[in-house]
Amino acid sequence: MAKHGKKYRAVKKQVSVEKLYGVEEAIQFLQNNPTANFDETLEVALRMGVDPTKSDQAIRSTVALPHGTGKDVRVIVFATGEAAEAARAAGALEAGYEDLMEKVTGGWMDFDVVIATPDAMKEVRKLGKVLGPRGLMPNPKTGTVTDDPATAVQQFKAGRVEFRMDRNGNIIVPFGKRSFTTEALVENFRAVYEAILSAKPASAKGVYIKRCTIASTMGPGLHVDVKEAVAA
Repeated sequence: MAKHGKKYRAVKKQVSVEKLYGVEEAIQFLQNNPTANFDETLEVALRMGVDPTKSDQAIRSTVALPHGTGKDVRVIVFATGEAAEAARAAGALEAGYEDLMEKVTGGWMDFDVVIATPDAMKEVRKLGKVLGPRGLMPNPKTGTVTDDPATAVQQFKAGRVEFRMDRNGNIIVPFGKRSFTTEALVENFRAVYEAILSAKPASAKGVYIKRCTIASTMGPGLHVDVKEAVAA
C-alpha cells in the first residue's frame, strides 16, 4: 500500500478521530485543507446497520443533487429507433443496441451510467458479468430501465446519482466538488442523506445508520454527528 504524502499527513494530524463533526464544519475543513492539486470530489460514506446478506434489506436507489455533481456524466443507452435518437439528442454519449453491445463486450468502459429500455434488457442482461461488478447494470429501481431514456439521460447528466449498499454494508456517494460553495455542498449532502433515510428497507430493525463519514478524494475522513446530519 502506497504511503500518504506530506500534505495528507499534515491535514490528518488536524483531524480528531474521537470528535463528531457538524456537517458544515466537516465540509469547510476539507475545503480549507486541500490534499491534492485538483478539484477534489467530496464523498459521504455511511456504515449501515442492516444485514447486507439479506435480499429484503438491500438498499439501492437514486437521488437528484440540487447542485449537480460538478462532473460531466457520461451516459450510454441501449435502445433502438426513436428512443435511441431521442437519447442521443438528450446528451447520451452513445445510444444503440447490437453495435453498442459488441463495443462494451469488447472491453469499452468509458462511461458512468448505463440506461436501457425494457425491450433491450433481454440482451443487456448478457452483459451482467461486465457491468455488474462495476455497479453499472441497469435496474428499474434506479430509473435506469425506462421507456423514456431521453428524460433519464437528462436527469443523470443534471446531477442524479445512484447509490447502493455494498456487500460489506457500506454506502459511498459523491456529492459535489471542493470548489462548490459550502452551502451548495451542505444542500447536496442533505439530499443524499434524506434519500438514504427514505430508502430504509421495511424489514430493517435497530440502528439504521451506524456511522457517517465525509472525505475528499485524497483527504482524510471526518466522522459526522448522525443526529446533526438529520437536521443538516
